[in-house]
Amino acid sequence: MLKKIGVLIMLILAFCLGCSAYYNNESSYDKDSTDKSKEEVKQEDNNSEDNSSDKNNNEDNSSGLNPSEEIDPIKEKIKEMSLEEKIGQLVIVGFEGQSIDEETEKMIKEYYVGGVILFKRNVNDAGQLLTLINTLKRLNEDKIPLFISVDEEGGLVSRMPAELINLPDSKSVGEKNDKDYSYKIGKIIAREIKAFGFNMNFAPVLDINSNPNNPVIGPRAFGADVITVKEQGLAVMEGMQSEGIISVVKHFPGHGDTQVDSHLNLPLIEKDLEEMKQFELVPFIEAINNGCDAVMIAHILFDKVDSQNPASLSQVIIGDILRNQFGFQGLVITDDLTMGAIADHYEMGEAAVKAINAGADIVLVCHGYNNEIKVLERIKKAVVEGEISGQRLDESLYRILSMKMKYNINNEEIPSVDIDAINQEIRSLIN
Repeated sequence: MLKKIGVLIMLILAFCLGCSAYYNNESSYDKDSTDKSKEEVKQEDNNSEDNSSDKNNNEDNSSGLNPSEEIDPIKEKIKEMSLEEKIGQLVIVGFEGQSIDEETEKMIKEYYVGGVILFKRNVNDAGQLLTLINTLKRLNEDKIPLFISVDEEGGLVSRMPAELINLPDSKSVGEKNDKDYSYKIGKIIAREIKAFGFNMNFAPVLDINSNPNNPVIGPRAFGADVITVKEQGLAVMEGMQSEGIISVVKHFPGHGDTQVDSHLNLPLIEKDLEEMKQFELVPFIEAINNGCDAVMIAHILFDKVDSQNPASLSQVIIGDILRNQFGFQGLVITDDLTMGAIADHYEMGEAAVKAINAGADIVLVCHGYNNEIKVLERIKKAVVEGEISGQRLDESLYRILSMKMKYNINNEEIPSVDIDAINQEIRSLIN
């Protein structure tokens, strides 16, 4: 009797060892040293399992993915998106008025734009601004959440309602030469705009104000020297990021040494790349090396770098220099395509296509519903006809959706804003 029990136990052990080797795909065993009797038991007892297992494995791998590979949710989302949804994500638009009109609603619901930008023209008071942003989120419903963006630099470039105390301009911040103070300025800017529902800020300005005849930068820059701009600008950027706001540094590769306002015409800078690396580019390189998420590209012609295209449309400046030489993997966003530097020299739809093919992820169209339609439809035509490749489109989509995920961009509405609390923080800092 004991002998029979012993034989039975040995058979059971052999069967179990055979199954273990099968489900582990023999990965922990040396095939040459595997006992022959165990192989025979495994083959006999698992023949029927092999067939069903192979069938299941074929079904599981119908996507072509290795079962051990993790599924990338962003890539999966991109696969689900329609062409119109994809194209919309590449455009941030502006609109007129202090409430949502039919055209703005159409931009969100039918053209699936990736974001909006608000200006002073869109703001009356704190209550109205909060209602406006909440309405934008509500209109977007279950779609990919919007970038809700603004230019909030402090000083003259502020879009905040009058109830809030205005923060000092960058020049005043730079003159303090205190990185801790600059960091706190970035934090409070981020807190005040986040309180209303903004999630992206086109700031800080990293241009070096080296030309006293510059008509557009001036006090928007932290200073006229490399060190001040690099150190104080980086501190402000990091302060904004610490509060969950996407900081878009600008205006790459540098707008400080111009004598023409790019809002009106196309500026020209005659410096070669090596000169720029020693001056204009230093603050941007510092930001890129310290976690910069997004860069705005200027509408400036750098004649000795790319004599044919302004920076915002230049594959040399965006693709070769910013991406390849500097290793920047974040978002690249153009300055507004309706500015004179572009609108007076290029057809707007063509400019958008050139910018995307040059490496821009998002084109900014701040004025004119017809301009926005023109850009969206021209990008679609370019994709359909192969002028913009599917791979190029998906590269930008991946960066955009990754950034929205990183910063937990969502459609949640904000019930109220505590203006007094924000003002108290501002007073404490600037006094």
